[in-house]
Amino acid sequence: MEEQTKKKSVVNMIIDGISGIFLPIVNLLSAAGILKGILAILITASLLAADSETYLVLNAMADSLFYFLPILLAFTAARKFGANPFTAVVIAGVLLYPSLTTLLEQGITVHFLGLPLKGVAYHSSVIPIILAAGLLYFVERFLNRMLPDMVKGFLTPLLSILIVGSITLLLFGPFGAVVGDILAAGYEFVYKLSPVIAGLLLGAIVQPMVIFGFHWSFILIGMNNITVSGHDTVLALMGPAVFAQAGAALAVMFKSKDKAFRSICASAALSAIFGITEPAMFGVNFPRKKPMAAVCIGGGIGGALAGFSRAQAMSFAFPSIASFPVFYGDGFVLYMVSCLVGFAAAFLVTMFLKFDADGPAAQKPA
Repeated sequence: MEEQTKKKSVVNMIIDGISGIFLPIVNLLSAAGILKGILAILITASLLAADSETYLVLNAMADSLFYFLPILLAFTAARKFGANPFTAVVIAGVLLYPSLTTLLEQGITVHFLGLPLKGVAYHSSVIPIILAAGLLYFVERFLNRMLPDMVKGFLTPLLSILIVGSITLLLFGPFGAVVGDILAAGYEFVYKLSPVIAGLLLGAIVQPMVIFGFHWSFILIGMNNITVSGHDTVLALMGPAVFAQAGAALAVMFKSKDKAFRSICASAALSAIFGITEPAMFGVNFPRKKPMAAVCIGGGIGGALAGFSRAQAMSFAFPSIASFPVFYGDGFVLYMVSCLVGFAAAFLVTMFLKFDADGPAAQKPA
């Protein structure tokens, strides 16, 4: 009994920690996600050219938050853990430094003090900087205790940046990439055996994978498949889970009695429909646990149907209501049905489950 209580408390601590890190920026995530969706619609409707300067500026406004997400998370995570948020931001800046990231994102191995740094894309990443902020707390606490008062003011941030920055580049970043590569290889194996089973499994787990950044390996596979063969199945199987996230958030909105929180749920659901699920996941569903389980159920059911449809993406785009034309071809109608099924299943399961929508998890963004 005591062990079960401890396990529950650890899970609650992890959920509270992740929620506390994302809640301060959940409205910004929703705004940026909706703007990206509007841009996608304008491009699809030929109302705006993708190579125009207007699109270039608007896309920068929509995409900057996601590209520089590690910097925002560095600040919020450091505040949550009790580390220096400005030092954490500097460490996040190291991960996004142009001349370094250009090499890493090309897959080139950079050697630091004789040790190889695996090529990892840190833009839009989540886990590396959160782990870095957690480590920073312990490093700063140790240094502040050991260093003389006369020098700790500048030596603590200096040594912290060197220590935490090095460990993040050497361990935290590559860890997520390696795990993601293993999962991606497993997907290819399962899809060859059965597209339906592959859709069921990927649809059920892909949204929880977003929490840890493991989903990027699947996205890279999708990009590579489109480049090499002109079509891809990974992106199609991920689609229903995106809509499931929106369905669960909408159900939470109906169950909530808090007017301000209902507004958050509505904007998060709209953002998810346009392909940006982080607001719905981190701001609404994940903190309440049961709606996130409903997302996995809806994503799995819809993913199995998407696998049965054998729909494929003909060019790269994140699954959303605005990117449906990308999947036009064999199985297109059934694919749209699979996304609707994912949405409806998650909505109904969330409505059926008993949980307190306005409990302690219903915190307000800063």
